[in-house]
Amino acid sequence: MKNKPLTILLPLLLATTFAVGMLVNSFLTQRNGVKLPPRQSKYDVIMRLISDEYVEDVNIDSLTEELLPSLFEKLDPHSFYISADEYRDMIDPIMGSFEGIGVQFNIQNDTVVVVQVIHGGPSEKLNILAGDRIVTVNDSVIAGNGITNEKTVKLLKGPRGTTVKVGIRRVGVKDLIPFEIIRDAVPITSVDAAYLIDDSTGYVAINCFSQNTIDEFLSAVSKLNTKSQNMKNIIVDLRDNGGGLLLAVIHLANEFLQAGDTIVYTQGKNTLPEYYVAEGDGSCENLNLVVLINEFSASASEIFAGAMQDNGRGTIVGRRSYGKGVVNEDFPLSDSSVVRLSIKKFYTPSGRCIQKPYNGSLSDYNQELLDRYAHGELNSADSVDFPDSLKFVTKTGKIVYGGGGIMPDVFVPIDSTSYSPSYQKIMNSGFVYEYSFAFTEKHRAALQAMEFHDAYKWLSEKITMQGIVQYAESHSKTSLLLDKNASLSEKQRVEMLARCYVIRNVFGDSAFFEMYNAEDEIINKALDVFQNKR
Repeated sequence: MKNKPLTILLPLLLATTFAVGMLVNSFLTQRNGVKLPPRQSKYDVIMRLISDEYVEDVNIDSLTEELLPSLFEKLDPHSFYISADEYRDMIDPIMGSFEGIGVQFNIQNDTVVVVQVIHGGPSEKLNILAGDRIVTVNDSVIAGNGITNEKTVKLLKGPRGTTVKVGIRRVGVKDLIPFEIIRDAVPITSVDAAYLIDDSTGYVAINCFSQNTIDEFLSAVSKLNTKSQNMKNIIVDLRDNGGGLLLAVIHLANEFLQAGDTIVYTQGKNTLPEYYVAEGDGSCENLNLVVLINEFSASASEIFAGAMQDNGRGTIVGRRSYGKGVVNEDFPLSDSSVVRLSIKKFYTPSGRCIQKPYNGSLSDYNQELLDRYAHGELNSADSVDFPDSLKFVTKTGKIVYGGGGIMPDVFVPIDSTSYSPSYQKIMNSGFVYEYSFAFTEKHRAALQAMEFHDAYKWLSEKITMQGIVQYAESHSKTSLLLDKNASLSEKQRVEMLARCYVIRNVFGDSAFFEMYNAEDEIINKALDVFQNKR
């Protein structure tokens, strides 16, 4: 009991000493200070402190890579950090080429199969064919070894001038065929398809706006004019076109507008407006125009649609576009990574900015398209609500709105079949493509002997839901089929898509679009527009 006061006071004394030590340490740190060097941010100083003083080793580069995405998310959804590897993959379509062997492939039964040989690429020059199976790469067997798309790309892509050896299994040839392919620049086309719907109506589908877009477009129109000699109408299909280069869409718009017509203007926080005006020397000024857009048409696609709508040049058909109204610029860093920043907003000729609202949450922003579907906008134009404060008037007196994409002149609801759970199940599984590829392999020689219109008629008799079910049963994949209570339209859509995939495998993308679009309601509405003009 004599020691009881000491028993109480000793811990108290130690705690007091520890607290004083903390205060002294804090005081000394403040006195000595970690000063911010001139022109060095607090972020740089903190990272240096973590690197130099933290109790454990930290990979600062790795930490920075993880932190940067959340930093840019606070700006806007179109400004972000891109690693060097990601940037190389992203920039290829915009530059209009990549370096590799020049094939489109798919993995079937753990084997890399050439689906299409890219025109003008090194594989075409060596007579590598669609349907060939790549069994070995640089003397290593890749078939049956869990090969993936990512691994295949890494094996086949590479710097121009380097060599890759492949062993190919070809139907009708007993032994592997060896090829030494010298990698080269492989063109990436931005015009997916160009064909005549009828003698007076051309159709051109553009998947993005790249450096080569205007040359591809002019070449396509020239061929259509030569084939038709009576082309008066043109459909420019920008559905699912996510944009691209500003100057590329300026060049395209110039082909349709008269001299002095404003195409678009841009403005940043510290810059005066910069106007882009048509020169009046376009090749398509006298063609009746319909532009097709949907909820995935964004950026440069919206610039083109907005320029045509605001100048009273053509008719916009489809559904409200995405709503990206900012111009981005890429700033390369020393390690070849890139910062992509929104530096300006763009405005259509009537003065509207079509950027949709952003509340700082990237998940909410990305959810917006699903919200459109949920509240019925994709089924009815009346579900779209624009505030009067964002009202503008075009050159022809039409009322248009900013703040959320381009609203079409002629609204076409989405095909609800494509959103049914049963249809989504079979499409997301990849089963329809698998069936189509197997059918192609079995009948490739017979199909190649036909003209593709005749081939599609033949396929209409050969590819039925009954045959698709039989294939699924023989491959133990009945769980991937449509549900038993699937509607007739769902079954017909699956049959149609299977036929179109076969056409693509044998005759290429343009033939695919021509067959697929034959039953497209938006195309039919576009044709109605031309008919009404007549």
